[in-house]
Amino acid sequence: MKKTKLDSKVITILEKKITLIRTKDGGIYLVGPVNLPVNLYGETVKFQWYCWLNCKEVTEDIENIMERLTDLNLAEMQQSSVLVYGDFEHEEDAIIRMHSICHTGDIFGSKRCDCGFQLKESMRRIVEHGTGALFYLANHEGRGIGLFSKALAYVLQENGYDTVDANNALGFVNDSRNYDDAILVLKTLRSKPVALVTNNPEKVEALKASGLKLTGRKQIWGDISEFNRNYLETKINRSGHLNEDGTCCND
Repeated sequence: MKKTKLDSKVITILEKKITLIRTKDGGIYLVGPVNLPVNLYGETVKFQWYCWLNCKEVTEDIENIMERLTDLNLAEMQQSSVLVYGDFEHEEDAIIRMHSICHTGDIFGSKRCDCGFQLKESMRRIVEHGTGALFYLANHEGRGIGLFSKALAYVLQENGYDTVDANNALGFVNDSRNYDDAILVLKTLRSKPVALVTNNPEKVEALKASGLKLTGRKQIWGDISEFNRNYLETKINRSGHLNEDGTCCND
């Protein structure tokens, strides 16, 4: 591909929107904020959107960054992002959701899981609360096994395996997700404590282990049906998801 020298105006625009977060293995490029009006239950809600890219070799030179990006096929790679609402940096009380991508649930509206519900419900709660952020973690499909492997696991589930046994039968652990990059981005966007929307204690422990202060945990059960009841019960009985008030699987 022929390289084109970036216009000085383009450089000026981009350098104001790109932040380099140094890591022990390289760095994370964080782009944003970008204005993102979202259709949420029929109402247009204005979020601020950021996207990030993890790289082993980093530079702060914008032209060098763009030159490297054009050498990569980013469309075939996974990039995560975050939706921010309100004055996330400064407000004392904010809630967040670390949401793992679910191609079938988030995009197609599959009722085999509760992911699509949790995505929209988290966004609704953040807006209702007034301040918060939804992290959309693109390398978390199928609890970290990837979309193709998830499809294989679904085949096993249709033949009597539960979620945990299906993953194990394919040679995977139950949950291989990692939150390190998302936590670094969170710390870049906000230094004050947050409340976490999750049923998963492993997410709580990941944030605590990083030194982040949590003000609490908020449950998020819902959209229970004949199609996902066994899946939700497996989350509780085998994956340790928390259900103190009995709102899940007992309706």
